[in-house]
Amino acid sequence: MSDCTISPLQKARLSYAPKMPGILRGGKCAVSQGKVIMPPGNSIKIKEMFPKTYGKPLVTLCEGGGGSLGSSPLTVGVVLSGGPAPGGHNAIAGLFDALKAANPASRLVGFLNGPKGVMMNKSREITKELAAQYRNTGGFDMIGSGRDKIETAEELAACAKTAVETGLNALVIVGGDDSNTNAAILAEYCEAIKIAMRVIGLPKTIDGDMRNEYIEASFGFDTATRTYAKLVGNVCRDAMSSRKYYHFIKLMGRSASHVALEVALQTQPNMAIISEELQARKQTFSDVVDQIVDVICRRAASGKNYGVIVIPEGLLEFLDDFKSFLKELGLKLGEEESSLAALANEKERREHLHSKLSKDSAKVYRSLPVGVQEVLLRRDPHGNVVVSQIESEKAIIEYVTEKIEALAKEGKFKGKFAALGHFFGYEGRCGFPSNFDADYTYCLGYAGVQLIRAGLTGYTVSALNLAGPAEEWIFGGVPITSMLTLENRKGQWKPVIKKHLADLEGGPFKRFAAERDKWAIGDVYKFPGDIQFFGPSELTDARTLTLQLEAAAKKR
Repeated sequence: MSDCTISPLQKARLSYAPKMPGILRGGKCAVSQGKVIMPPGNSIKIKEMFPKTYGKPLVTLCEGGGGSLGSSPLTVGVVLSGGPAPGGHNAIAGLFDALKAANPASRLVGFLNGPKGVMMNKSREITKELAAQYRNTGGFDMIGSGRDKIETAEELAACAKTAVETGLNALVIVGGDDSNTNAAILAEYCEAIKIAMRVIGLPKTIDGDMRNEYIEASFGFDTATRTYAKLVGNVCRDAMSSRKYYHFIKLMGRSASHVALEVALQTQPNMAIISEELQARKQTFSDVVDQIVDVICRRAASGKNYGVIVIPEGLLEFLDDFKSFLKELGLKLGEEESSLAALANEKERREHLHSKLSKDSAKVYRSLPVGVQEVLLRRDPHGNVVVSQIESEKAIIEYVTEKIEALAKEGKFKGKFAALGHFFGYEGRCGFPSNFDADYTYCLGYAGVQLIRAGLTGYTVSALNLAGPAEEWIFGGVPITSMLTLENRKGQWKPVIKKHLADLEGGPFKRFAAERDKWAIGDVYKFPGDIQFFGPSELTDARTLTLQLEAAAKKR
């Protein structure tokens, strides 16, 4: 890659040196064992599924002598799984640097285009020159990513074959809850057949739901929410300038509202919907529309016919009337998979599915537009109903418009209403990682190598004290089996990592709930602007409000 093919910012970022805690920077780590923790549910069944890797202790990286961890040369593989998240390249750089620091003869092999690359043994050597081209850059394009799973007997055997052929001592799987679950399955398989390949996971997802009390943040969330906050802030400024549109903005986050909540805290829109709150209150789609219409009417009464409303991507899955329908739909799609595939066209598939649903679910399904019904015939590679492909922001606009028009005819609404829909999704996945994500991902990779050197397998790298300076970050490992529960996928009960939802009793939501009434009527928008890489630390090294508020709550 020559200087003429990269931007001035990319060139400048290549030389950024990620900040690290002293334990990693000194290169003399030891691993201390902590308590054994149980899964959040179904522990007996999970123990039966993972007899070789169940019941392992938490571990923490600590100060140690030069011989505390193994220093033999290692061949380690890395695979990027799932959607991109800012910082993936730095995770690879951290792995590379840690391996070379421990023993210059160690090798890092990058498997191409996701888990399929492992199964097909398609890879490229990560060299010093290659890593240098991608440090502190966004994207996953160094080796590519993919959404294939590693769980069937054939897939596991293919990975074992690659491990033997390549001489792998370990494989690092970079991904979210499904990908780290696959890491647990592969680790168990390797132990069972006595393949000497350790498996370690790194917590990645911009959605922010791959975390718990041992993993305070998934990587990419910081950069993605700052990217979305800039865009939402720009739209807020436009709304206040033009004064003629309501902007309905859907943000990524299929299974949790962390992104919407963080962006709302950063930008203070007139309204932000938090799916977990709707679920707790057992609210319906109609309830959501009524709440939005109420804000629009109140603003119109004060002469404001414009505003900004933030909607989480996974909204529909939390609504009381949609939740049971979607649950049944997922089961039926699994049960009827072969029957649906055998039908000639979409109309026949719609009719077949409709006939298999219960009366209430069939009514909901039939009430949806044909295009939405067809979208719901599909599932992603993990067996999830593709709710994210439903343009919920447009559906909300349609229903709000109908209600506003009805109120206007009754003389109960005398303002103006015009709406625009937006979806900010892919814009946040591959940007230059913020300093936090550049530091964090590099440290995750570096820490992952220490777990490998300690001979551990079936662990995800843990990270604590992230709201503080990098010098005070604490890394270790959490057994993946301790994070598992059971979930029905394609009609079968499968082990999955329990997703972390927005906590209605947590600091971030409490701050949001205390402020939102003020945001609804007043124009108190905030404009975060671009991610800052150069300048005072309070700009370049700022933490998300989610991390700050959660850390503050722990201290109380």
